Amino acid sequence: MVISTLADGVTRSVEAVGDTISETFFEPVIRLGVTGLARSGKTVFITSLVANLLDRGRMPGLVANAEGRIEAAYLQPQPDDTVPRFDYETHLGALTGPSPQWPDSTRAVSELRLSLKVRPSGLLGGLQGPRTIHLDIVDYPGEWLLDLGLMDKSYAQWSEEVLARIANREEAVAFRGLIKETDAAEALEEPKAKALSESFTAYLNAAREAGYYDCTPGRFLLPGDLAGSPVLTFAPLPEQSGMPRRSLWREMERRFDAYKAKVVKPFFRDHFARIDRQVVLVDALGAIHKGPQAVEDMRGAMADILEAFRPGSNGFLARLLRGKRVEKLLFAATKADHLHHQQHPQLTAIMQALTRDAADRARFAGAETRALALASVRSTTEEALRHDGRELDCVRGTLLESGKQAAFYPGDLPEDPSHLLTPARDGAERWLDGEYQVMNFAPAKLTLKPGEGPPHIRLDRAIEFLVGDKL
Repeated sequence: MVISTLADGVTRSVEAVGDTISETFFEPVIRLGVTGLARSGKTVFITSLVANLLDRGRMPGLVANAEGRIEAAYLQPQPDDTVPRFDYETHLGALTGPSPQWPDSTRAVSELRLSLKVRPSGLLGGLQGPRTIHLDIVDYPGEWLLDLGLMDKSYAQWSEEVLARIANREEAVAFRGLIKETDAAEALEEPKAKALSESFTAYLNAAREAGYYDCTPGRFLLPGDLAGSPVLTFAPLPEQSGMPRRSLWREMERRFDAYKAKVVKPFFRDHFARIDRQVVLVDALGAIHKGPQAVEDMRGAMADILEAFRPGSNGFLARLLRGKRVEKLLFAATKADHLHHQQHPQLTAIMQALTRDAADRARFAGAETRALALASVRSTTEEALRHDGRELDCVRGTLLESGKQAAFYPGDLPEDPSHLLTPARDGAERWLDGEYQVMNFAPAKLTLKPGEGPPHIRLDRAIEFLVGDKL
């Protein structure tokens, strides 16, 4: 195991040096990772980003575009033939068709290469011709990223933590009942193992629907081609002393270790460890709507996710010695179009507060970080309505469930994020000074002019922060 780990490290270092030489003397490549937990809008983000880089009429915040230095943008086959291609055309068709729909969510790793032909700025612009810069966008589920926190845990540690966490959760009643009926010291019987795994998976799905974010292992929620395999047929069990070989507990332990070695580690090695820039999308409004417990749980999940990143500088020597590190981290609160723009600063401040600890660590390691409120595709318009003698800043859109137009006022977010985070950390069950609501809006029908991508909020600022220095 140690020799294998060392070999993996040497291989990654050699690949990193090769990448660096290629980028320095030929065509630079930026690997942009896009992740987030369920319903954070990863697919919509990538689709709108690519569309707005191909047709840049709505991208004034991208400095290279504002200066007229981007001469062309085009899609190319991605360099990794073993990774599925991000289905950009299908997703864009869903958003821009006569009956627009939100595209299907991320269920596995996918990739897309967008190439930009850019003229250098300053004096070099008159001496050199345009150069090609490749942007490799890697899409992967945030649930899988949470699994990286399992790598340093034993099965006994993981089981103890999970069972303590779910002890009072209503969603886990059936699973806790099944554990009480189970003797972990008995010999393994596959039907029992399968029943435990299915019950635990049902709990994870119910917990995610209820607003919990600590739902690992992530492949239990998004199994892909591993569905039904032994590596996904385990569950947490209370530890007992002297467990015999071939007992149910020992087999669960073996499968947990196999999950780490054969699922989590390859994901880190083949995809995550090669990221240069990273955007983490967060549905903060959805968590606030569900209440203080959801906000606190999301904060903890974000901390776990960000522990997995290796922030820092990506100089040549740094790559040679330790492989690539994430140079820039963007924490983006999505669905900003569900709020009037007057409340966007409050949403950004909440995002900053939620990720403060992780951002401080990243900056200390040499990475740049930023928090931002954005909408990848704008689905609402703004209007002011009077109610009880007060003028309310509302948003109007088409409700996803009924298809009807409605104006909506979600409530005022506090100016001070601690008014949300403090009761969440203290275990409050509901907000004391207000209720915050969220509606599900369908995408608006679009009529795009030539050269324009889908309407958005601050998508241009997001990509400027992430890759503007390379353009």
